Amino acid sequence: MSVDPATLKLVEILDKATREIPLDREELLYLLRVSDENDLAKVFNTARLLRKRYFDNKVFVYGFVYFSTYCRNECAFCLYRKSNNSLKRYRKTDLEIMKTALSLVDSGVHLIDLTMGEDPFYFENKESGFAHMIRAVEMIKKSTNIPIMISVGVVPEDILMEFKEAGVDWYATYQETHNPDLYSRLRLGQSYVLRMQRKVEARQMGFLLEEGLLTGVGDTDEDLIDSLEEIKKLGVDQLRVMSFVPQKDTPMQHFPSVPRLKELLVIAVMRIAFPDRLIPASLDVDGLNGLAERLNAGANVVTSIIPPQSGLAGVSNHSLDIEDGNRTVNKIIPVLEQNGLIMASRGDYAEWISLHQNKTRVFREESKHACSNSGGEAARA
Repeated sequence: MSVDPATLKLVEILDKATREIPLDREELLYLLRVSDENDLAKVFNTARLLRKRYFDNKVFVYGFVYFSTYCRNECAFCLYRKSNNSLKRYRKTDLEIMKTALSLVDSGVHLIDLTMGEDPFYFENKESGFAHMIRAVEMIKKSTNIPIMISVGVVPEDILMEFKEAGVDWYATYQETHNPDLYSRLRLGQSYVLRMQRKVEARQMGFLLEEGLLTGVGDTDEDLIDSLEEIKKLGVDQLRVMSFVPQKDTPMQHFPSVPRLKELLVIAVMRIAFPDRLIPASLDVDGLNGLAERLNAGANVVTSIIPPQSGLAGVSNHSLDIEDGNRTVNKIIPVLEQNGLIMASRGDYAEWISLHQNKTRVFREESKHACSNSGGEAARA
């Protein structure tokens, strides 16, 4: 009996992935274009198999503190863009940030993600403004020793070093796409090169890096593969994808929302391409109801845990599942259990952090060595 060539090709690609032989560009593109239900199941199963190999059945959980919704930028996709006057903004005090962070730590999260728009209060008053944030980081670290991620935009290089010295472990500043032309239409008036360069500098300082993509904004499958190649060059430790959700009173408010299948496929392909990395399932897009399918696609981190009655907003769906308590650790644990997963211990996360911080040091040394060699070759030329 003859075997369907397409089925045979998929089996060969997934067998190669299972043996952790790097897939080439065409093979990754093939996976992103799978549409048959049975074939999709095979892709997701391979992603889960690789996740289990590195993480067993353990999932990490991140607390989210969106402490300022003011922003100086005009991103076409973002509710919090500077000129959007249809929402009530807020800026949390040091004490409010600290109180929320402590409540998240008490709930059992593994990391605190301190997030804001590029708030002019901080960026235009660089020394005094960022001093508030750095003090908050120091207070949280002193009280809890919890790992901290900052998602605060393209901060000046010297300020980034101050954050590192204050105890920040992770730096996240999402590119959304690595197609410079598409980037210019999404992040209006913002430098593609500077945003990428700041990540390189953060890596050189010893930060762990998270990179993020936004799909459904005019990106092609080729763009997504280009992003995976850039992510590999950066040596990213955590990579995520989120589906575009149209936001009221933005230039893209009537842009059609894409089916979630694309996000799920990208998660699975990310897991196949980077089996030992952290890949989030964000609650920001579909809330608790979308968690299981993202986990089944290969994600191993649940992000955007937000306590109710904290006055905090989310990113994509700014109020989804927050005040009814569906973005809490207690609500996600049953979903994990229903999918054969458990919440990892803090010791598990500390072990992973330590391992990848060591890898970061090796990556930095190799990068320096490569740069010095290329400089020497250029001089000889």
